[in-house]
Amino acid sequence: MFQDKVRAGERTSNRRTQNVENPRYKWIVLSNTTLGVLMASINASILLIALPDIFRGVGIDPLQPGNTSLLLWLIMGYMVVTAVLVVSFGRLGDTYGRVRMYNAGFAIFTVFSILLAVTWMHGVAAVNWMIIMRVLQGVGGALLFANSNAIITDAFPVDQRGLALGLNQVAGIAGSFLGLVIGGLLGPIDWRLVFLVSVPVGIFGTVRAYLKLHDNGIREPARLDWWGNVSFAAGLVAVLVGITDGIQPYAGHTMGWENPWVLGALLGGTLLLVVFIVVEHRVAEPMFELSLFRIRAFTAGNLASLLSAIGRGGLMFILIIWLPGIWLPRHGYGFAETPLWAGIYMLPLTAGFLVAGPVSGAISDKRGARLLATGGMMVAALSFGWLLVLPVNFRYWTFALALLLNGIGMGLFAAPNRAGIMNSLPANRRGVGAGMSTTFQNSAMVLSIGIFFSLMITGLARALPSTLASGLTAHGVGIADANRVAGLPPVSVLFASLLGYNPVQSLLGPSALAQLPPADSAYLTGRGFFPALISGPFSDGLAVAFGFAIVACLVAAVASALRGGKYAYADVLGEASAGADVPSALPRGGAEPTPPTGAQEPNPEISPNAVRHRGPGGTGR
Repeated sequence: MFQDKVRAGERTSNRRTQNVENPRYKWIVLSNTTLGVLMASINASILLIALPDIFRGVGIDPLQPGNTSLLLWLIMGYMVVTAVLVVSFGRLGDTYGRVRMYNAGFAIFTVFSILLAVTWMHGVAAVNWMIIMRVLQGVGGALLFANSNAIITDAFPVDQRGLALGLNQVAGIAGSFLGLVIGGLLGPIDWRLVFLVSVPVGIFGTVRAYLKLHDNGIREPARLDWWGNVSFAAGLVAVLVGITDGIQPYAGHTMGWENPWVLGALLGGTLLLVVFIVVEHRVAEPMFELSLFRIRAFTAGNLASLLSAIGRGGLMFILIIWLPGIWLPRHGYGFAETPLWAGIYMLPLTAGFLVAGPVSGAISDKRGARLLATGGMMVAALSFGWLLVLPVNFRYWTFALALLLNGIGMGLFAAPNRAGIMNSLPANRRGVGAGMSTTFQNSAMVLSIGIFFSLMITGLARALPSTLASGLTAHGVGIADANRVAGLPPVSVLFASLLGYNPVQSLLGPSALAQLPPADSAYLTGRGFFPALISGPFSDGLAVAFGFAIVACLVAAVASALRGGKYAYADVLGEASAGADVPSALPRGGAEPTPPTGAQEPNPEISPNAVRHRGPGGTGR
């Protein structure tokens, strides 16, 4: 019996070895991991357009003040949990196997997609259920995000990683915009389809990953860093929750930055993150490998990625307010159909990603990441400047070209930057390194919401109340009703625009509208009044927000330029690319090695543990 088990284990091992050595295996890896990242990214944004249909389906008015937090957390819960958990899951992948963690992610994501679709409750209870299920769905998403890049890096040689990681990265970024279109298409048919659409993809991906993917990376048994995990998770959650609550009204203020709870969450979270850094310097096997920041390519790439993601996330939220709330109604679209058309009109942005991403990834395999990534951020900054000078009621072709340019710039940056980050990592740190990088990127999405919403709300708050009150009274609305509507928090105006609602009709109510002449009533509740009214205040907010995005992209370009030349860490089990700077040995104390001028084969005498005890380092040429 024992011998039979041994022979069965040998046959399984031989089959896995044959599969991994198959020239097609790396493309099987790329197709499956790209499918997983695409699915997880689509689900990060799919609710933004489908929320009106979801809230109508469960009987909730999202514009009621008490429901604003429900709306925010249904969107943000998924993003927060993926930002918090990816480092821990990347570390677990390094220890127990990246493919094993990745397969679990596909299965968990699919299960909670089903539970979201079968929501049977109504009202607030239904939304609370969906928030919890979205958080747990995010656990699956974090497992996918944390391990996909590391699995690709294990499967591909250095001279092909740029293309492979580029395709994977572009799929993830494009998915955040494709989710807007898919949500707009499926939501009006049946809101449950928004969650069900992931189920067949998840089942297929789970089965295929289990059958086809095998761990061929370096594993290191390690104890779980409990203090590090707890302090990091608690600190980051507190900061992100504080940012989320900070954009909501508080005690008569347009935003909640003076709320004691928000201040306490931000301060307490920051202190916990400081404690986390102290802990990571003291434990033998840290969750967050701070020594990786001694690698210049890793540090510069992650700083550039953080700033790029802030600009990209802010653009996405501005566009889904600008198009449905102002431009589309002024061009004949009804409020109920604007969310779908907003996603369609944003397709040039996705097209730019899809064109530039794979091309730049392939070129970076030969030329390195610095030139393309730096140039991409400069192009993105130029596109934000173009959007800044456009009038609020623009001509679409000029707007489409600006979006296409932004997509091209972000695509030029994303693939080489991610390849540069992953190539700089030791083979036994790819999981945790990828998790750290994804944490910066996913946290940036939440940060961008807080930053750009705050900037937009600040711009709106200066002029919106007086503009709204004077516009209503000019068309026969009583002073009391006009002041009541003008007192609407600016964040509610932004949410109304985002969700495709006409807040004038909802807030004035039937009794106030019935007292007006029919012509005035029709004009106030039509497609022209509200969008034209907020165009001026909205333009003020746009100028501040796009100005911030330009600065973020320029700083990202500087960080990218400082990454050094073409650089690849020696892979103990892999290959070195011709012409790459490949340090094959690590000096003690984390000092930076002097890279060779040509290719160098990895030193077979270096054990994986040498990376841990000697501390990574290195620069480009």
